[in-house]
Amino acid sequence: MIHSMTGYGKSTATIGMRRYTAEVRSLNGKQLDLSVRMPSAFREKEMELRKALSKAIGRGKCDLSLHYEADGIERKELNSGLIAAYLEDLEGIAKGRGYEQNPGALMQVAMRLPDVLQQGKEELNENEWGQIQALIDDAVSNFLSFRVHEGEALEADFRQHVANISEMEEKIGPILDERIKRIRSRIQANFNEIQDRGRLDENRFEQEVLFYLEKLDVSEERVRLKAHCAYFIEVLEQPAGQAKKLGFIAQEMGREINTLGSKANDADMQRYVVQMKDELEKIKEQVLNAL
Repeated sequence: MIHSMTGYGKSTATIGMRRYTAEVRSLNGKQLDLSVRMPSAFREKEMELRKALSKAIGRGKCDLSLHYEADGIERKELNSGLIAAYLEDLEGIAKGRGYEQNPGALMQVAMRLPDVLQQGKEELNENEWGQIQALIDDAVSNFLSFRVHEGEALEADFRQHVANISEMEEKIGPILDERIKRIRSRIQANFNEIQDRGRLDENRFEQEVLFYLEKLDVSEERVRLKAHCAYFIEVLEQPAGQAKKLGFIAQEMGREINTLGSKANDADMQRYVVQMKDELEKIKEQVLNAL
């Protein structure tokens, strides 16, 4: 079964005094492009996490986001060194401009400046990380389920487009029979006109008919196109990860359809060829979204 390359999964849980949220999302990509955003306290687990995610995700431009909101009051520390530097600068500016020194007012200004409050350095808690890992695994599981669901819709579209191509290929058959009759009649009329002007070899007519029939024969292209359509459906039923193979099959289908168009020499047949090309383009666009 085909899987979609795009997906989304989310999971939330309260761990300790924090409400954690893990989100996994992906878009189309030829290779795996993985981005991980998480609190600095868990950075030492990033490589381990990347390895597990790479195996689960496979391919695509993927982003994992892990963040939290505090359910209770978390103590923050004053950045004393930075506050002292702010005060020194403010006092220097006030003195240089002749302003009255007011330590209380300067302190109020300094406390509103950036980074005067900082989160205390956190140590990795293995028990807490185990719960966070389970949270991430749950988000990944939801993400993979999303891919499967989207893949079912993709597969249904693929089957419909291939069926449409096969249907139009079948409709070409009666047109080919009529085309042969028209070609033969046209050559006969031209031959008779020339024959009236002088003696010509009767075998020339049959030679001309055979030449045009061989030149415009599309039986091999039709057989190969049918085989490619059948193989496309066969690959759809194989395990996930066949998108590149489906893309190659679609290219081969395109070659046969293009050859049918170049040999058509018939307006009705060209219309079916154009419709087949339209269906094939839809397949190619959707293959880019398949895993």
